[in-house]
Formats: sequence, structure tokens, C-alpha cells
Amino acid sequence: MSRRAVIEAHVRLIAPRIPRHELGAVADHALDSRGLRGAAPDRAAWLSLVAYIRHVMTEYDELLAEGYDADSARFFVRDAIDGILEGWGATRRLPEQGDAEDEA
Repeated sequence: MSRRAVIEAHVRLIAPRIPRHELGAVADHALDSRGLRGAAPDRAAWLSLVAYIRHVMTEYDELLAEGYDADSARFFVRDAIDGILEGWGATRRLPEQGDAEDEA
């Protein structure tokens, strides 16, 4: 099984109702990200899913362009990200700000 197929399978486990075109984009991100190439597939799937939602489906990049720092911008889009995750059937949510778990 290819790395792409394994990552897509993990994304489907995390977010079973993710649209097919979004699934492909998340897998592309995981495979193209230098920082995720050596990551375990389940970790790459989660981090890519969150990063994709943040950059494509929220105002995160606009907030950065307006001068917000990354932590503040992440704070302002966290509910939107969690809402999309919920809509896609995910039971996992972003950790509370300040938790040790990495965010994408």
C-alpha cells in the first residue's frame, strides 16, 4: 500500500465524511510537506487535515495579512476548524491553547 493510500485511510478514519476532493488535497499536503515526510501516517494525516482546513477554509491567512501573530490567528479560527471537523464526522478536536500537542 502506498504512503498516499495509508494517509488517505487515516484521514478517512479521522474524518469519515470528508468530501473526496478535500481528501485528495489533504493527502497532497501531507506528501508535499517537508516536515511531514518522515512523520507516522496517522500524525501526518491529522496535522495535514488541520493545516488544510486552517489555510483553505478559514480566515487564518487573512488574519496574518492583517498583522495578527500566528497564535492569535489560530485562536480566532479554532472554533471554525472544530466546526468543520465535526461536520466531517471527526470526534477529535483541536487541543486547548497551551496544550503540549502539536498543531499543524
